[in-house]
Amino acid sequence: MKSPRRLVLKARYVFPVSDAPLAGGCVVVEGDRIIFVGESDSCKRGAVDEECDLGNAAVLPGLVNAHAHLEFSDLAAPLGRRGIGFVDWIELVIAHRRLAAFSPDEAVAAGLRESLGYGVTALGDIIQPGQPSSNSPPETDRFLELKAFTAAGVAGAMETARRHVVSERGGLCPHAPHTVHPDLLKAVVELSAAERVPVAMHLAESAEEMEFLLRGRGPFRGLLEKIGIQHGTLADHYARPLDYLRVLAGAHRALVVHGNYLDDEEIEFVGAHAERMSVVYCPRSHDWFLHAGYPLGKLLSAGASMALGTDGRCSTPDLSVLEEMRFAARRHPNVALDAILRLGTLGGAKALGRETEIGSISPGKLA
Repeated sequence: MKSPRRLVLKARYVFPVSDAPLAGGCVVVEGDRIIFVGESDSCKRGAVDEECDLGNAAVLPGLVNAHAHLEFSDLAAPLGRRGIGFVDWIELVIAHRRLAAFSPDEAVAAGLRESLGYGVTALGDIIQPGQPSSNSPPETDRFLELKAFTAAGVAGAMETARRHVVSERGGLCPHAPHTVHPDLLKAVVELSAAERVPVAMHLAESAEEMEFLLRGRGPFRGLLEKIGIQHGTLADHYARPLDYLRVLAGAHRALVVHGNYLDDEEIEFVGAHAERMSVVYCPRSHDWFLHAGYPLGKLLSAGASMALGTDGRCSTPDLSVLEEMRFAARRHPNVALDAILRLGTLGGAKALGRETEIGSISPGKLA
C-alpha cells in the first residue's frame, strides 16, 4: 500500500491558535492530517515528498465562518443603506427573494467559491426548505430555517425538520423570536438533544426585536399584523432573550447568532453554558445597522464561547472572515488580537462542533 504523501511547509510565522505563535515555524502534513508543528530547527521531516518555504508569510488554520446566508451571495452590495431600520431591511430581504431572477442555488454555489477563495474551510449556512445540498468545498453545516407564527404551524415545521435531520444530519435554525412560536422552539431543542444535531437561532439582534419582546410594540408588531399575525401569539410567551437562552441550553449544541443586545445577566448565562453554547458575532453586519456597541469584551470576560460569522451579502459586502477579524480588531482595541484570531478559527470550529478536527494547527487535525 502506498504511503500517504508528506508535505513540509515553512514560513516566517505560524499561528497554531491552540498554542503560542511561532517565529520561523514548520508544519508537516501527511495525507490530510497534520503530524508536526514547531520551529523550523526542530522540524521532523522524515521522507518528504514536497517541501515549500513560503518565506515572509504567515500560516493560519483554515478560517471558519460560523454563520452565513449564502442564498444572498448574488448581491453586489448589502440591501438598503447603512443605518437602515431592521424591519425596513427585512422587507427588502422579502422583496429580493420574490424577484424572478432570484436563484438561490446559483447564489449558494457562488458563495461557496467566494468563501474558499477567502481561505474559509468550514462554514455554517442557513438554508431554506427544499434547497438542494452541494458537495463543493468548503465543508458546510447546513442549518434548516424553521418558522411557525402560531401553535397550529408547529407540526408542519417539525415534519420538515425531521426530514432534514434524517436526510443529512443537518442543523436546525428556529429563525428568530418574531417568527418562532415557543412550542416550535421547544420541539426543535428536544429533537436536537435526541438526534445530537446543533441549533442556531438569531437572538437579541436588533433594538426593534428588543422592543417587541420587552414591550410588545414597535416595527415588528406592525410587520406581523401586516401579514395577519395577531399580537399575543409570540411576544407574550417569552419576554426577554434570557427566556430563549434557557430553552436553547437544552440543545445538543446551540449557536446564539448575533447577541447584539444581550444584557449582563444573559451574558453571564451564555458564559456559564459555554461548553455547549456559542455566541456568533457578525461584526460588519452589526455595523451596517449601526447597532449599539457590541459587548465582546464582556462576553469574553464572562467565559462565553465566541465565534465569527459574515452573515450574508444582504448585510455585508463580502464573505471574508479575515475582514471580519480585521474589523473586529479595529472596533474592539482592548480585546487581544490572539482572541480575535481564535474567534475566526477555533471558536468557529467549536460552535459547529468540529473543534477536534479543525480550527487550529495541531497534530492529528485535518490540514
